[in-house]
Formats: sequence, C-alpha cells, structure tokens
Amino acid sequence: MRCVLLLAAILILVNCGDKPSTVEDFHTSDLTLPGGEVLKVEMMIANADTMRGMMFRTSIASDHGMLFVHRKPGQYSHWMYQTPISLDTVWLDDKHNIVEIVENAPPCTTVASKCPHYGGKEMSQYSLQMGAGMVKKYHLKLGDSLRW
Repeated sequence: MRCVLLLAAILILVNCGDKPSTVEDFHTSDLTLPGGEVLKVEMMIANADTMRGMMFRTSIASDHGMLFVHRKPGQYSHWMYQTPISLDTVWLDDKHNIVEIVENAPPCTTVASKCPHYGGKEMSQYSLQMGAGMVKKYHLKLGDSLRW
C-alpha cells in the first residue's frame, strides 16, 4: 500500500503542469517590455538578495534580468563590486515607468572602495539590471512603462 501511495505522489508531482522546472525558475517572474518582449527576471526583495545582486555572475542571457524591489521609493544606486560582466540598469518609479537609465556599467573586480556607484539620482522603487546592450536592443527610454 505504501508503494502505491508513493508512486501516486510521484506521478502527481511529475504532472503538475506549468510549474517551475529548475531551481532558478522558482525565483523568476515574467516582465513585459514596451515592445512586447518578455524577460525572465529574478526578483530581489530580501536585503541579502539586493546586496548580492549580480555579484560573481559571469553571464546573463539576453532574455533575462534581475529586478530589485524596494519597500518604498527612494534614491537607490547600484555598484559593480565583484560583478565581472557589464550591465545596463533602468530605474522605475512606483508605477513601473522608467525614470533613469545607465548603460554599459563596466565590471569592477578590484577593491570595493574603487568601484563607482551608478544611478540613484531619481526617486525610484524598482531597478532592472540586464546585460550590457539590452537597453539599446529593446529600445528602452525614459518614460517607458514595464509590466510584471
């Protein structure tokens, strides 16, 4: 009887439909750009996640990104400490409109004090990091609205 229940449980879990198929998928959401393109974004909500961000990542797919979610609007800059790839970042207000853009922020793998900060000049509640060149590829500009 236990074997039958175990087999049934396994079959149910295997056939769950549109569920995440990898560990990474558990922490992603779809984000729709103004042109209709859809990015898979990792949601960075917890303080530890937002502090780590893209550190130590050696690549990011052109249809992926990282969305930083802050509890309230503020001036949130990013730095590239221990980030070995160049990134584009867009900052968004509480209505998901782009208010600031930094393109091609270079990697910084030196000591932390020598890594510059980028953005944070405008009030925002969210920021989206993507691989360098994605702002141009997707024709993103100030005032554009993103959906998630």
